[in-house]
Amino acid sequence: MFINNLNPTLIHLGPLEIRWYGLVYVFGFFLAIYWLNFLRKKGKLSLSSEEITELVFYLMLGVLIGARLFLLFWMPEVYLLKPWNLLLIWQGGMSFHGGLAGVIIAGWIYCRKKKIKFWALADILSVPAMLALALGRAANFVNGELVGRQWSGSWCVVTPRYDQICRHPNMIYSFFQRIVVFSWLVFLSLKNKSKTQAATVQDFTFTSFKEGFIFWNFVFWEGIGRIMVDFYREDTLYGGFSLGQWFSLVMVAGALIMFIKKYKEDWKKILSKKLKRSLHN
Repeated sequence: MFINNLNPTLIHLGPLEIRWYGLVYVFGFFLAIYWLNFLRKKGKLSLSSEEITELVFYLMLGVLIGARLFLLFWMPEVYLLKPWNLLLIWQGGMSFHGGLAGVIIAGWIYCRKKKIKFWALADILSVPAMLALALGRAANFVNGELVGRQWSGSWCVVTPRYDQICRHPNMIYSFFQRIVVFSWLVFLSLKNKSKTQAATVQDFTFTSFKEGFIFWNFVFWEGIGRIMVDFYREDTLYGGFSLGQWFSLVMVAGALIMFIKKYKEDWKKILSKKLKRSLHN
């Protein structure tokens, strides 16, 4: 058993608090800037450093707006009747599914404005996004929020800020689940690197897979993982699933449809290589 008395605040500066959860968001955006600039220097992306900063600003707005708006689904009694509470970001509360929808819309708007290939950019951003999401789950655990279901196993966790019941450390489960997905996305990104150099802003290819393949892997495997891990999370159920699981089911269904319609050859490419490797072994 572990007693979670971890301090969610890193530094107190008078009335100002610097929290681990907030730092994860900051880290995520700086990681995106670093990753995009790294690819720019490698000749894989012909955006200027100023355009990259502008893009990340769009994405930041998309995450914040989407993640807050989706709270209407989770707590309508708080946000639907008093919508001005959505502006009180410092009080906490961010929806993953809303943030994902927001960042997709913001990225699409920016790509249309700059005439950039949206799916190729989505592939690029999927890698740092998944790492940041994994760290976000670790920060959730530090905050003592989104607690797990009651359980008396050897590694159960008591969060005194919530109650005195021993529960599944479901945010730690989610952290490792996202690290696995991150590793898979890195594998896809590096194992099949495209040799194409970016000639213009519109002309770049991240990998030899069809554009969007890595992004839809992000959507599919994160959706699967969220459905599985959330069975250990204390949550209200609707027809046997939590609201987050229902949204994740939509993610999985959408990704499957895209795989069948557009990415059969990419999956064949991966599976054939694995088959050949197993036969050689």
